[in-house]
Parts: sequence; C-alpha cells; structure tokens
Amino acid sequence: MDETAYRATRRAVNPLPCVFEKALLARCADCTLAVRHALAEREAVACASPVARTNCTTLLALIAERSAFALRLPRGGEPLPHAVTMKLQCGGLRGLGESLGLAETDVHGLVVAAQGRRGRLADLPWPAIVAAVAGWQVRPRRARGAP
Repeated sequence: MDETAYRATRRAVNPLPCVFEKALLARCADCTLAVRHALAEREAVACASPVARTNCTTLLALIAERSAFALRLPRGGEPLPHAVTMKLQCGGLRGLGESLGLAETDVHGLVVAAQGRRGRLADLPWPAIVAAVAGWQVRPRRARGAP
C-alpha cells in the first residue's frame, strides 16, 4: 500500500489520534477513552475526548521537556526514534503512576489523578518521573524460533 495514501486515509478515519498510541499498542498502558480502528492490516488508536487528548498532549510534552537532558534528546522538532518515544510514553506513564502511588495503567485515570492531587501537570514530582523514563527499557527481542 502506498504510505501517502495510508496516511491520508488514517487522518480521515482517525481525526483525534491518541497521544500515547505507541504505549497502548505495546500494552504498556490502556485507556478508557481509547477507540481502536483497524486500518490496512494495522491498528490505530483514537481518543474519544478532545479535552482529554489536550491534557495528554500537555503531559507528554512535559515528559519530553523534563527528560530531554537525561535522554539527550535533539533540540527542535526532529522526529524521535521509536525506542526513545517508547521510553517517553511507557516510562513516563509508569513513573507518573509510581509517583502518585497508583498501580493503575489507565492513561486517562492517571492524568485525572495527577490533576486532582497536584492541580497542574507542571507541578508533578518530575525527578521521580524522569528517573522512570531514563530507567525504562524496551522488552528484549526473542530469539528466532523461540516459542
């Protein structure tokens, strides 16, 4: 399939893509507001709430900003490698949950809990969250032929 046509169709079918889509697809987290779509043998995740998507966008931007030094992120709007994006999303959500004392993996639930306890996402305990981001590791690949 032509990638340009796929992206155009994806934007038409999924106008509010989930900010933490990679974490959801990797099963690092889940979300009560996630709406999954099958598209060209791939899966896309949309957000059912524009307000929740805005909050998640803010959270992910803060995670990236506060983790930039620890992960040696490039400056500017350069696209990040997949492994770095996974560290930001999965490690950031895990760190957020741990810092709030919650075992929850629901993204929307974590954001609501963070706002309820701290008032603003900018007031979160960022050293603990950044430590979780830096310490998160991608699951190792299985050897070929292994079950």
